[in-house]
Amino acid sequence: MDPVQDRFGHTAFDKPPREKLLNAPLLPVLLALSIPALFFFQERLPDQGLRWAFYPSSLANGGWWPGVLTSMALHGGWAHAAVNAGFALAFGPPIARLFPGLKGGVVFLGYYIVCGLAGTVGYGLVHIGSDAPMVGASGAVTGLLGGAIRLIGAGDGVRQSLRPLTDRRVVGMAAVVIILNAATGLIGFAPGVDGAQVAWEAHAFGFLAGILLIGPLARVFGRRDTGFASPPGLGDPRG
Repeated sequence: MDPVQDRFGHTAFDKPPREKLLNAPLLPVLLALSIPALFFFQERLPDQGLRWAFYPSSLANGGWWPGVLTSMALHGGWAHAAVNAGFALAFGPPIARLFPGLKGGVVFLGYYIVCGLAGTVGYGLVHIGSDAPMVGASGAVTGLLGGAIRLIGAGDGVRQSLRPLTDRRVVGMAAVVIILNAATGLIGFAPGVDGAQVAWEAHAFGFLAGILLIGPLARVFGRRDTGFASPPGLGDPRG
């Protein structure tokens, strides 16, 4: 007996397509992997990489300014690195899908770095007289979170793919993120910090940069369909 075909040409003996275990674009995956990889090498430095950390007092006394950037490549422990890698993998894909191609990859990395810089400089301005080193990519990864929040429930077209800043869901989720960050700073507990002080201000400034910057970047460089869906064949979920 011949197999019965449905209207799509599939037969009863066709096997369903195998789902991929990881359905994220390559760039956020590489970014997430780079965080623990860099920490692996950081541990082997004579000073644990503290010479590359950010010192808030450098903003006032003209100290070593590159620490504003290089501190994002450092972390305070394996748990700290794992948490930030998880955030990058969780919230990076919708941003990466919004900016396709080689140019989009440059935009994605630039967005990530600018959010990290905003977080670090914001923290430094709040603690301008401090000589305590700060490390971590938390400002950058919370910037990805800010952008991802504006892509939740996105429609078609660049103008519809971003929820406006005044959208009730955007305002609500942003308020929750800021409040939780402030609470972790006051309580002094967060996963991955191992008893160290939580630089919640860096998280907040990075988040605000992400939620604000995603709009103009999407208008100039964003794809013309949606922030979450991707054309078939690219390995991303179909919208």
